[in-house]
Amino acid sequence: MARVVLVHGIAQQYEGPESLGLTLGAALRDGVQLAAKLTLEPAEVACAFYGNAFIEEGTRADDLPPWDAKHVQMGLEAELLDAWFQRAAELEPSIPPLDEEGTRNLKAAATSRALQVEWVRARLNGLAKAEFFQGVAKRFLVGELKQVTRYLDEPPTWQAARAAVAEQIGADTRVIVAHSLGSVVAYEALCENPDWPVTDLVTVGSPLGLPLIFQRLSPLPSDGLGAWPEGVLRWTNVADRGDIVALVESLGPLFAPGPHGPVEDKTITNGVKMHDFARYLTAPKTGTAIATGLQQPPA
Repeated sequence: MARVVLVHGIAQQYEGPESLGLTLGAALRDGVQLAAKLTLEPAEVACAFYGNAFIEEGTRADDLPPWDAKHVQMGLEAELLDAWFQRAAELEPSIPPLDEEGTRNLKAAATSRALQVEWVRARLNGLAKAEFFQGVAKRFLVGELKQVTRYLDEPPTWQAARAAVAEQIGADTRVIVAHSLGSVVAYEALCENPDWPVTDLVTVGSPLGLPLIFQRLSPLPSDGLGAWPEGVLRWTNVADRGDIVALVESLGPLFAPGPHGPVEDKTITNGVKMHDFARYLTAPKTGTAIATGLQQPPA
């Protein structure tokens, strides 16, 4: 089995484990080689694929409904949309300020369906102008909101995602590198399986610190701190400061410390592709964290 397992994020239903593995595996091997002069063979890297957990059997992404503002549900979907919008507005001056109606708070919008749609539409229109979401159609953006909600709220979905990670873990697996929603999947899978031989967790572009996700983690945080995944020796978190998904870029203060100290937070710059998994993987700080896990003796 692989020494390193990659866990992708949302919106990968177009892909498959082999196609993703070719692209992301090459980026990871480049990053480790450039950062630490460590050469990995393709067979030493595997991709845990769970994109198919979000589609019905026998369908593909072309079956995505024509979602728009009226399909965003109040609650987690609306809260996540608002969090993305507020962060994008902080980072990108290209996003115009909302007018008086657009700034209506979520509690007020919840009083009528018409106000809800107006509230959602204002934020979708704003995000459509963000460089971060450039080229992403609104229906796909709504689809991304729904994938996060489904993972957090639907047992069959999170069970399938965590099972996809488990399938790739073998006696030689030492490092898990997880991106975006995949960092939530990997974290929860590790917490469920303290007997895994994984010694190092590397999260990139992670939403784990976002309160609406942090407060729903399994296991639930205790006394304001998330659990450290038992069995993991080191946890490195890498974030681009322009990455809207990694809203809270420092995870160290949010999780209990591990055997070698708290989560080690690092910041990088991915250029115009702030959230791109491949760019995170080729970053020297990410490559160094992966190489550290591979070069240290097992626990």
